[in-house]
Amino acid sequence: MKPEGYIAVGEILGPHGVHGEVKVRPLTDFPERFYRLETVRVRLGGEPRPYTVEQCRVLQGHTIIIRFVGVSDREAAATLRGGLIEIPPEEVVPLPEGHYYVFQLVGLPVYTVEGELLGRLKDVLSTGANDVYVVADDRTNKEILLPAIREVIKEVDLDGEKMIIDPLPGLLE
Repeated sequence: MKPEGYIAVGEILGPHGVHGEVKVRPLTDFPERFYRLETVRVRLGGEPRPYTVEQCRVLQGHTIIIRFVGVSDREAAATLRGGLIEIPPEEVVPLPEGHYYVFQLVGLPVYTVEGELLGRLKDVLSTGANDVYVVADDRTNKEILLPAIREVIKEVDLDGEKMIIDPLPGLLE
């Protein structure tokens, strides 16, 4: 399944200093990716705008400081507050086999191993022990909660755009 939109990797919290830098909260498990960014889109309200990254560094643990070309003072940086830093889907960090980004999974039709369509994956909930997949059936307006464990999730076929599950006894009742 190919994502159609850009992927948000950071949220601009506000200006940092007086030279046009912005503080960014990473929205990625790979904050080191910011050091490799060259051109990004910043979505703030309406249409996103492209920006070239001039400089990037880490401040106090996980906060990223970015300076964009053309953003030269605190006032210009302040106008970017609340903006989402987006990258094209082909620039995401590759994951190991059997691991997927949420954007790759949401929207996939979910079938049982017998071929019964249960609905589409609507959301992924992080619970600590394991993720939980929320599957919505538009025909019945019901939601099914599936533990994202190997015993249940038998196949994720991104190219074929489907997920196949083998529900544990009582899971679909």
